[in-house]
Amino acid sequence: MSKISILPENLANKIAAGEVVQRPESVVKELMENAIDAGSTLIEVLIKKAGKVLIQVIDNGEGMLEEDVILSVQKHATSKISTLEDLDAIKTLGFRGEALSAIAAVSQLEIKTETHVDELGTLLRVEESQVNKEKGSFSKGTSIAVKNLFFNTPGRRNFLKTDTTELKHIINTFTKLALSNPQIAFKLFIDDDLTFDLTSGTLTKRIEEIFGEEMRDALIPVHEETDYISLTGFIGKPSLLKKNKGEQYLFLNNRFVQSKQINHAVFTGYENVLEKGDYPFFILFLSIDYKRVDVNVHPSKLEVRFDDEKDIYNFVLAVIRKSLASFDLVPSLTFQSQPFSSNDEKLRVNPSQRIERKDFSDRPISTQEPYKPKAYSDNEIDLLFGSLRKNIDTQSIPSDDKMPFDADATEVPKQQQTVIRRSDEDDANTTFIIQLHNKYILSQIKTGLMIIDQHVAHERILYEKALQLFEANFPFSQQLIFSKTLDVDPATYSLLKELYPHLSNLGFTLKFFSRNTIVIEGIPQEVKQGTEEKILFEILEEYHLNEREKKITDAKDNIAKSYSCRTAIKAGDKLSEKEMRLLIDQLFATSMPYVCPHGRPIVVKISLEEFDRRFGRT
Repeated sequence: MSKISILPENLANKIAAGEVVQRPESVVKELMENAIDAGSTLIEVLIKKAGKVLIQVIDNGEGMLEEDVILSVQKHATSKISTLEDLDAIKTLGFRGEALSAIAAVSQLEIKTETHVDELGTLLRVEESQVNKEKGSFSKGTSIAVKNLFFNTPGRRNFLKTDTTELKHIINTFTKLALSNPQIAFKLFIDDDLTFDLTSGTLTKRIEEIFGEEMRDALIPVHEETDYISLTGFIGKPSLLKKNKGEQYLFLNNRFVQSKQINHAVFTGYENVLEKGDYPFFILFLSIDYKRVDVNVHPSKLEVRFDDEKDIYNFVLAVIRKSLASFDLVPSLTFQSQPFSSNDEKLRVNPSQRIERKDFSDRPISTQEPYKPKAYSDNEIDLLFGSLRKNIDTQSIPSDDKMPFDADATEVPKQQQTVIRRSDEDDANTTFIIQLHNKYILSQIKTGLMIIDQHVAHERILYEKALQLFEANFPFSQQLIFSKTLDVDPATYSLLKELYPHLSNLGFTLKFFSRNTIVIEGIPQEVKQGTEEKILFEILEEYHLNEREKKITDAKDNIAKSYSCRTAIKAGDKLSEKEMRLLIDQLFATSMPYVCPHGRPIVVKISLEEFDRRFGRT
């Protein structure tokens, strides 16, 4: 008896469906792509129980005729291609003719469709190869409902992840398709709640709708066009660097694709900013002749092959470097064109052409030698990371550590006049440093004057220290003389237990007891004893804020940003000259001394040319 037999059609269909429909997100992707190909201007997606109960996509596109609806659920039925030559220049998102037949094989499928010219539409129901058809009056366009996904393949259904995980995949796919088609309005309903309501418009507007308005100031535009290839979109400033993948959006001829080569080219373009393990944010649209790429590599249509990968790699790398070069990490301040009109005097930021992360030629100087980080003793490091935070009163500052002059004084002390009145020759080898309104640090640089925001500078230092502690997994904690017992609400208690592995790496030592009681036994070195409760809850508050506004998706990064923000020195904290110099040296020892973890500028400079112009020297 022969061992080989032809599988029944229903079994073969279920096996084939496994390549196309791997999870609910696969269904959302295929149906949304069909709606986009249909010329829709509004697409609505309804999800129930993470897509396991219902996935419905409604569009106002061209709709289908009755005979087309019946054919659409057959294998290899498509309107996108008809000849072998069509595969060489695929211009639509869908083309394989597999999606609807695969979906129908593992679900209860319902299609309602009506064209813009017919008076009556068609209703088609498909379940276990049984097809029922009805005529009726429906909204113009197409509505496809996929019910009880994998109801007839329980093995596949059992391998689905949690609802949270499946929803995350669905939202990611929805986001990608919405980003690549800003001219189309999209709505996403999850369990009857409107999650996204995206209006049609520009790419910039779509980015703000999805990621928040603050994202606009954290992006660098990319635009380069040639006769052969073009690259447009946005790349993130260093403030958007993260330790996890997931926010790299590459669209090839408006199709979301994954390409290790292109990603590597983008990462290499960030080489002066990117640390090992960092991932930049980008939304890039690569346009190329359809005949020079192959998207028919895998049923998912995510993989792509180029006919000349080396040239495309070099093109992307050059464009990314050029775009980054247009963004100066140190903003320069200039004044309006009327140099002596105090009424019209305003500041504006002008970018220059320097972005090298380790180019610290404009750091505060004391000699003409290149900058070399200074080694400090443990006591000096403690001073920076400990007493630097404290609100130091003037009595605790040694007299020779005081500021060179007091802005409120009627005259400059005689012994300090040489600090202000020095020759041009002395300027080359001498630096001054002062604190302005207990908020900003002013210091001489080779090209003029540098102004540093003391709070965000210290925030950058503490942020990178926190990330190093996470990486090393070797926390240092100062034990409290008297432990602190706190009664918290259940939600706070649960969050603290969830975040404790990260808090512990920072130096917090907590004990958890029943009835929502915690005990603080140790705190990080930067936290002043007596403020441990306040700092801990401020970190949780900042963490909640970042989560609620979807600013940060990685828990470690969120904790590091929250911790650094809440424990850094504040505007209003008075610093001695030694503390200011320590702060600056520690700042310029970080990987990114010009931008704080939340994207705010740390440093602003005013050039000598600007001073000369203002004083009529030019």
